Amino acid sequence: MENKKLNLPLTGIPTFCKAPLREDWSNLQADVAVLGVPFDISVGERPGARFGPKAIRDASCVYALAGSGFYDHEIDEYCMEGVSIVDCGDVNMSHMDGQRCLQNTYEAALEIISKNKDVLLVSLGGDHAVPIPLLRAFKSKGPFHVVQFDSHLDYVDERYGIREAHNNTMRRISELDYVTGMTAIGIHGISSTGRDDFAQARSRGFTIIGPREFRRLGVENVLDRLPKGGRFYVTIDVDALDISLAPGTGLPCPGGLDFYELVDTLRGIAARGEVVGFDFCEVAPIYDPAGITAQVAAAVIVDFIGAIFRGRRKKT
Repeated sequence: MENKKLNLPLTGIPTFCKAPLREDWSNLQADVAVLGVPFDISVGERPGARFGPKAIRDASCVYALAGSGFYDHEIDEYCMEGVSIVDCGDVNMSHMDGQRCLQNTYEAALEIISKNKDVLLVSLGGDHAVPIPLLRAFKSKGPFHVVQFDSHLDYVDERYGIREAHNNTMRRISELDYVTGMTAIGIHGISSTGRDDFAQARSRGFTIIGPREFRRLGVENVLDRLPKGGRFYVTIDVDALDISLAPGTGLPCPGGLDFYELVDTLRGIAARGEVVGFDFCEVAPIYDPAGITAQVAAAVIVDFIGAIFRGRRKKT
């Protein structure tokens, strides 16, 4: 009997989509580099997103069965056909020192970006403070427009003397001079961001679209509010999705986007311009024993990666 190693979802090391693990980042030779950021120190109420990267990786292993992701009969393609992925492991975390963790995230992302200029960096959070150091590391990829999918605007300037936490994210990102604009989609949940913060965000050109307006406009009209032919960084907080799809998160909210509203908008962004990177944050599996949230996250990430490279092929 041939002793051939089977690459089954429930066997082996659960890297993202069972991709090769690359702990030497000097020459990755891949299209996509996946980086885990198991950080949740900035969440006071319901932490647990530090376990998100591991859960998403585990859920993603099922997509390794086809080798190129699942077959999508509606577009007659395997969703990640021809796309090479490596898993870069996790950022070093020192869970007694939040600032050190964020600095380590910046340094890790910067190393991958600077040594692998053509690689798409996909980051798995972690709480939604993670994009603050990530976007600082993306300076060489600028200028670009930031698209946020979220239930909360995360535009608090400072609270309890803290300026870099999961509720400060978009405020800190808006201060980067290579971010040319910002669009938030799905905003609707109970939030620490108040009326004045919303007013300040809008006064600075921040477009904010809640689920009701999203459904009134439809996907295509929402996409028309983004710069055509632009360059985009996308940050996804899983609580942008309705609580029925994503119960495993710190602040799940009813009334969010459904799966295809999110996926079809992401596909549209990939077709509309160049996606320079993206992250997926706030999966907290300890609140979701069934693993639904991680499964949804993995599906969205796999689909978006496929859409990005499908869009790139069409543009060449």
